This record gives sequence, C-alpha cells and structure tokens, in this order.
Amino acid sequence: MRTLLTLLCLSLAGTRGAGASDPDMPFMVYLDLNQLVCLEWGFDKLQGDITFKLTVNTTGWVGLGFSPSGIMKGADMVIGGVGPSGNYFTDRHATGKSMPLVDTHQSYTLLFLNESEGRTIMKFQRALQTCDDQDFHITDQPIKLIYAYGTTDEVSYHNKRRGTKEVNLLNYMPRSSLPISSYISATVENVTVPAIHTYYHCKVMKFPNLRTKHHIYLIVPEIEHPDIVHHMLLYRCPSSVTETYDNQCFVGDKGDICFGVVAAWGVGGGVYELPENVGIPVGGGDSDTLYRLEIHYNNVHLEAGRTDNSGLRLYYTAQLREHDVGILMTGVLPFDHIQYRIPPNVQQFHTYGVCNTTLFSQSMDSVPDLQVFGVLLHTHLAGRQVRAVHYRNGKQINSLAFDENYSFEVQQIVNMGKIKTIKPNDEIAVECIYNTLNRTKVTKMGLGTTDEMCLAFLFYYPAIGITSCISHPMTNALLNTSYEVSDNTTLNYDEIVEYENVLKSLPQIQLVTDAEHNVTYNANGFIREMKKNPTLTCLNASTRLYIPWIMNPGAIMLFLLWTAIM
Repeated sequence: MRTLLTLLCLSLAGTRGAGASDPDMPFMVYLDLNQLVCLEWGFDKLQGDITFKLTVNTTGWVGLGFSPSGIMKGADMVIGGVGPSGNYFTDRHATGKSMPLVDTHQSYTLLFLNESEGRTIMKFQRALQTCDDQDFHITDQPIKLIYAYGTTDEVSYHNKRRGTKEVNLLNYMPRSSLPISSYISATVENVTVPAIHTYYHCKVMKFPNLRTKHHIYLIVPEIEHPDIVHHMLLYRCPSSVTETYDNQCFVGDKGDICFGVVAAWGVGGGVYELPENVGIPVGGGDSDTLYRLEIHYNNVHLEAGRTDNSGLRLYYTAQLREHDVGILMTGVLPFDHIQYRIPPNVQQFHTYGVCNTTLFSQSMDSVPDLQVFGVLLHTHLAGRQVRAVHYRNGKQINSLAFDENYSFEVQQIVNMGKIKTIKPNDEIAVECIYNTLNRTKVTKMGLGTTDEMCLAFLFYYPAIGITSCISHPMTNALLNTSYEVSDNTTLNYDEIVEYENVLKSLPQIQLVTDAEHNVTYNANGFIREMKKNPTLTCLNASTRLYIPWIMNPGAIMLFLLWTAIM
C-alpha cells in the first residue's frame, strides 16, 4: 500500500514527468524503497539554476547531498528543518564520517520550509555551476544523491535513516512501471539502399485495429545498419491518404502530404520514454488513419547492395494518460525551391525561421496554452549551433532550447528541465548557425545530407490540430539583384555580413499546416532581435575568499594579526 507521503508527493508533483503542478519542477523520484523520501526538481539551463523540493516523512531534520561515490566523504549537502526556534538551513560539505562542515560560502538559497502532518517539505535553489570548490559540479551525467533524516531537530547520527540513489538530474528519463508487452512495429522490410549519398524511403502503413483509444508511451528504435540510417520520422496522414505503399519518398506519391509528426529518432539517439502524464494517441476513432515512416539513409561510402529493415517499436497502453502529446515542427522551410543560399567559406552564417501562433486561429476555433516539455533540434553537416526563442507581446521572454555545440552525429529528443508555456499569439523563432569553411560551393536548403535544414521539433501538450509552423524569407525579392547568390558567387567578409543581414530583414512567408494538410500562408512575418544566450561567470578565488572574511569578525582579527606580522 502507498503511504500518505506517496500520495502527497504524487499530488504535489502530479507526475514524474512533464505536467507537474509546479512547472518549475517537472521531475520526481523516490529516493528510498519505502517511498518515504520524495525529491522533485527542475532546472533552467538558460538561467543556469536548479530548484529542488525534498519531502520527507519526519518532523526532524532532513538532508540531501551530492556525492562523487555515494558515501558521506566528499559530499556536498544541505541540512534543514523546522525547530523550536524557527527554520534552520545550511549549505555543508562532508570530510568523512562526522558532522558535515558548514561551507564558507552559502551557495544554496532556501525558498520554502514547512512542517505539517508529520512531514517536512524543504524547497531550495542553487546555480548549476556555483564556482565554489566546496560544492558539487552538476552536469548532464548521472549523480549519486544521498539523503538522511532524523526524528528530532538535533542534527546527529541518522542510524538507518539514510540512503543513496543515482539519478541523472539534467537528462532524467523516467522508467515506466507498465509491463513492456504490446507494441506496434513501424518498420521497413528489405529496402534496397541505392549507391547514392542521400536516399529517403517512405512506407505508408496501417496500424493494428485498436477499437478504443490507446496511448503510445515508449519509442524504441530498431536500427539494423547504424552506419547508414541517419534519422527516422513517423507521420500521421490526413484522411485523404487511403492507400498503403512502400517507395522512395517525394516522387509524387499521395503520402508525400503526410507531415503530422508522431514520433522521431535521430542518429545518436536512443530509447525515448514519454513523461508519465502524456501519451501519443492511437486507435479509437483514428483506427482508419494511415501512417508514413520516413527513413533518411546517409550512404557516405556509396555502397551498393545494402538492404535494411529498420524502424520504430511503439509501445502502447490502454491506461490513458492525462494529456495527448503533440509535436510541432518549426524553423525554416526545408526545400530548395525557396532559393535560400548559404555562401561557402564562412565561419558563421545565421539562418532564421519564425512561427507566429496568431495564425493557428485561422485553422481552429480555440487555441489552448501549449506546454512544451521536450525538443529535438535538427540541422545537417554544416550546423554548429541551434536555438529556439520565445516571444510574447513582441519581446523575447526566454529561449525554449539551445545547443551551442551541435553535432550531426548526436541528435536526441531532450526533456526540458522546465516546462515552457506558449500562449496564443506568442511567437517562436529558430536560429541556426552554420560553418562552411570546408565548402567551395553554396549550400542550399534541402533534403540531402550536404544540403541544410534548420528545424526544431517541439513536444508539447495538449495536442492540437496544427502540425507545422515554418517560414522562409521572401528570397524572390533578391532575384536579378547583387544579392542573388549562385555557385559562382564569391563574397568577401563584409559582403557576407551584408548578405546575412539582408536575408534576416526580408519579410518571412509563414506556412501553417494542419492535420488535414490545409496550409495557411502569411507574408507578414519578420525576425525580431535575439538576446545573447546567458553565460556563466565565476567569481574569482580572491573575491570568493573576501566575502566570508568581511562577514566573520574572527577572520578580520586574524587578517590584521597576519598583516602586522608581515
């Protein structure tokens, strides 16, 4: 049976994944087997901070620590509680099996501390990187969390009230309690991959007939040839697509209009489990819907005679989650006919796409707030940085996601550490930065591996009928001008900067597509200014040491004595 604390923690967190009652802390895990110690957290890499809420079934002191090896020695920790004289809370570090020492610099900020109904709840915050040698360096690698608590407010030996659990705080992937059994296999069969660099193969298929609505909660890639399978996208088709087929993509088949993204996988990615309160809807009233699996083969060595049977396993359940998941494709229209040209021999070239959600109301009656919990960023070989920026009332309020060290070989769906809310009439802009120093010809927007893309796939709930919101600059305005760039065009540095600025200042043609492949056009989009991504600035050692000396009268006396001796 679940304890009262378990029920409380679930009510506080809502779920172990996206959609928690507190959007600042969408993740939750029990640190002990008896589910008496609950930790919730959320982070904002853009602001560089992380927030924790520790709930423990005790009225005594509580402690949480970060340990290199899972033991006390070398651990960074906080200890707090509600005592007879009020709240107490300190940032400490352990040097061994003894009382942890109070840190010289208190890097943790207490936000909330309460004791009621036999439970202590402590909420606190710190920077991801505190630049303090006495604090633990939080990264996107698994961390050994240690906890302990007492039955009174006298901080003393914890006896058996302690434990360790390894958790990846910044890349948390919850493990489902559901049995891994029923799944849909969306795979190709014996596809012959031609001896060309880029090949896209599409299979339009019908799923098993599920008479009632189910939720897909786990996506498992099945990659037969990792050296040539670059990415896979599974799309839901509009009702006008009624026939299945297995063929090369984009050669005029009816299924070429299937663009409602259902699932995605990129090279370097792995199994993706959705947060526990959301699922991808399948079955029920959609039982007649067809789906298109698109596989991009990157046959670098132009090998002939390769056959492939790759695809996706989609695990589903009849236990419906709270919300249906939607995936919105944003960024730059990825087709060559837009005449978007990235010049060669450039260290950094910026490309932009915009989505004004005001246009959604032209395709649907009521547009809800969209809660974005995950993202997949995508460019090709020249991409170096990607970010998705969020605007409200014409002002940038934050970045949805960014990758300043983008790698073509590692493209993963990333759970955000903090749920971002997109309200009706907000804008989303996607910026990509390319490096073409190793190229002698212009790079086009297109499907080829040596072409480029600039896309951000936003995972959100509740799902709406909009599948994509992308744009491209009105490049036809550059025809027959000095800004018309072709393969024979060579530009110096000043001309490249000017060309980049011209492309950025052109009106953006926005295209919004719904689930039935109805497209709304708007030529009034434009790219707003973007703030620089925040960077972490560490205090230097002398500054860090100076602060506690000012606050400690004993240290001042020691300093004066040392000065007199010298």
